[in-house]
Amino acid sequence: MTVAIYSRGLEDDLQTQLLTLLQELHRQNISILLYKALADQYPALFNHGFALSVFENSKQLSSSIDCLISLGGDGTILDTVTLVRDKNIPILGINFGRLGFLASIGKEELTSAVDSLVNSSYVIDKRTLVHLDASIPLFGDAPFALNEFAIHKRDISPMIKIHTYLNGEFLNTYWADGLIVSTPTGSTGYSMSCNGPIVFPESSSFLITPVAPHNLNARPIIVADSNIVSFEIEGRADQFICVLDARREIVDKTVQLAIKKENFTVSLVRLNENSFLSTLRTKLTWGLDKRN
Repeated sequence: MTVAIYSRGLEDDLQTQLLTLLQELHRQNISILLYKALADQYPALFNHGFALSVFENSKQLSSSIDCLISLGGDGTILDTVTLVRDKNIPILGINFGRLGFLASIGKEELTSAVDSLVNSSYVIDKRTLVHLDASIPLFGDAPFALNEFAIHKRDISPMIKIHTYLNGEFLNTYWADGLIVSTPTGSTGYSMSCNGPIVFPESSSFLITPVAPHNLNARPIIVADSNIVSFEIEGRADQFICVLDARREIVDKTVQLAIKKENFTVSLVRLNENSFLSTLRTKLTWGLDKRN
């Protein structure tokens, strides 16, 4: 069995948890691929006799890897999606960050998480992605996102007009600071903070949510993810911000953009007791009422 480990970088006080994880994997005779930046941060890890190798990019990850462990918060999970791509490597998120909605496994659960991997006592959640098509190359060879695609005005620019179409048919013109097209996974992220609804992960849908719209009747809308959502941008500024999850590019307003469902999915590892509803309750205090 081979496991890859990715992190953006860890605080010094988390080195103990990383060492514990490596010891548990070593105890189970699991080969380990460690992200190069993490290996460079802790070179002493190679002195413990672990079966350690190093990887630096997506090309060095093969589909034969049994799991990729993400150490960090939800942003770290989003990074791993661009590493895994269409290789169908399951992602297990261990929360070394703050909220940890996607990375729902706590640091104190390291041992049980490794045991679950070895014994295959876990659940795989298949999550859909959004794919961006544009009239110019954007976001290199990873024009996809797990949470959302967003259009946003630049800095202190005036609001923009976003003409939006479903399969070529006019939907609406949003006078707003921006517009979000999120997956069900992203419904608990940026979209929710803009009053978008929470959608269960297995819902085959896109959420179209305006950011600070300048009219009272512009409300979030849910559409089937079989639709192609396209845009034309107007505004006083010549450029706007185009976002895929945590990545962004500055784009000229003449660029044509369209969003569709990506043709592959991402597999997230979930321990049996961590259901979507339980995560809503524990992480977002869903239904919390002192009268209950």
